Amino acid sequence: MKLRHALPLTLTALALSPATASFPKPRPVAPTVAANVNGKVANAAFAAIAKRYIADRTRFNPTEATTLGEHRYDTLLPDISATGRAAREVEWRALLAAMNRIDRSALSRENQVDYAMLDNQLRYDLWRDNRLQAWRWDPQIYNGIAAGAIYGLAARDFAPWPQRLKSATARMEALPAFLAETRRQLVPALVPKTHAETVAKRNPGILDTVNDMLVPHLDELAPADRARFEAARAGLKTAVDEHQRWLDTVLVPQAKGEFRLGPQLYDEKMRFALESNLTRADLKTRASASVSDIRRQMYALSRKVLSGRAGASPLPDKPTAAQQQAAIEAALALSYAQRPPRDGLMAKARETLKQATDFVRAKGFVEVPDTPVQIIEMPRSSWGYAVAYDDAPGPLEKNQPNFYAIAPIPPEWSDAQATSFLSEYNNFMIHDLSIHEAMPGHYLQLAHANRFPGTLRAVLGSGPFIEGWAVYGEALMMEHGYLDNDPLYQLTVLKMRLRSVTNTLLDIGIQTEGMTREAAMDLMMHTAFQQEREAAGKWVRASLSSVQLLSYFTGYEEHRELRAEAQRRWGKDFDLRKYNDMVLAHGSPPVKYVRELLFDLPVG
Repeated sequence: MKLRHALPLTLTALALSPATASFPKPRPVAPTVAANVNGKVANAAFAAIAKRYIADRTRFNPTEATTLGEHRYDTLLPDISATGRAAREVEWRALLAAMNRIDRSALSRENQVDYAMLDNQLRYDLWRDNRLQAWRWDPQIYNGIAAGAIYGLAARDFAPWPQRLKSATARMEALPAFLAETRRQLVPALVPKTHAETVAKRNPGILDTVNDMLVPHLDELAPADRARFEAARAGLKTAVDEHQRWLDTVLVPQAKGEFRLGPQLYDEKMRFALESNLTRADLKTRASASVSDIRRQMYALSRKVLSGRAGASPLPDKPTAAQQQAAIEAALALSYAQRPPRDGLMAKARETLKQATDFVRAKGFVEVPDTPVQIIEMPRSSWGYAVAYDDAPGPLEKNQPNFYAIAPIPPEWSDAQATSFLSEYNNFMIHDLSIHEAMPGHYLQLAHANRFPGTLRAVLGSGPFIEGWAVYGEALMMEHGYLDNDPLYQLTVLKMRLRSVTNTLLDIGIQTEGMTREAAMDLMMHTAFQQEREAAGKWVRASLSSVQLLSYFTGYEEHRELRAEAQRRWGKDFDLRKYNDMVLAHGSPPVKYVRELLFDLPVG
């Protein structure tokens, strides 16, 4: 997955941009002088609004500004009070009013896309504050800000350590008041139990980040600055301990909120978050059909794997449901046996990342960036949500690494639990994880996006585009014969794709249809062949979030259909390398807008 909203990026036009590609295009009509004048005025007005929005967004959220690469606010924290929300609302409504005065049809096509994305984002932000009101019931928001305030300063070498340590000192001094305001904003009776329990576990991670990532560099501070740092750290420890007592004795016991959004809120959120033409009903219908299709493919591979093996179960051409289930489970069991040791997860990830990178370079089906990527252990403050994520540098950062983060196996897990986890994340699955998170998935796509010349689009990047590309990247590797067409690897890719499909059914079922934990576990473990530890973790994730799990299947469906349409339209002129690079050349907008830009269609 792509980290939270750890934002996509910025980009120089590729050599094979839509303007220079060899595919057939309609003959352009020469604009009139009046149209040129109107367009110049409209584009200038929109550029000013885009600049104002980015300035406002970074000013309102200093911790996000740090990750974006805007470092003027590195000593500050956001105002999470009612006053802060009111100030944002006034500004977002003013921006919408200013946008309404622009003739959108006079904008360049790229600006028409950015206009639509900004309009959606402003309305989404207002909806979240005024309709969803997650600030009242979701403690993850505040925990993420508090942890990110320190992590964002420590993770990347954007400035010398003394400068970053002094900024961290200022934030540590401000965090006690921030945590106290968190307690005033949250209404314990509205907070879902899972949200409260998860944040109670994550809260110590704030100090872990300070101790693990900042303290080792204190020798670089002057004595007075070091003394101030140590005083701030002591104050933060007191504040985090106080907050922990409140979490344990007030929030967790009193948390009785409903974590399910319900159909109406869910559909509203989905329209904002996905920016897709697919409805909830469309997605459920497609996902249900896709489950059956993927399982048929998995059965065909399982027959190949199991054929001739002693003790293999029956493998008829037309299996019963039980025969299909048994055969796929038996074949997957062979992959589960090939797993790293409990302490070998990171080493295997590094090995698979290098192998995947070498393969993509050799096959040449997409341009491979040369920007750095590092595999890191996920900080504790992010544990409990996903096994891995990609954390790309912000659009305003230069020459900073991309982080492919992996959560360690929790030390409190038993050997049986660790074995269950590593059976799921076996050698083949770690190959696929490195493909999804890095090459040619998130890292490659976001490195391309980092060259797009517009910062606004990077800040507003589309989750379905980003996640869908990563799933599409998995398909590309299988299509080109990665790991010598090993059927166990191919079976693992299909299992991973099945997971993205069942993520959709899971999210819709839990959030809108009252799906129980028992039914969810059956969907994941029986239908999608997931191990108990993976399924249990996904239940928690699906309880903590909503709509994000739709991004994988939605985006993959849109990318798959876009490529098929390009093949139909361009016929013998279709070239996969050119197509992939052209899609990536537009940054990370919703796929529907990439389609309109690629095929010179009106921007909707």
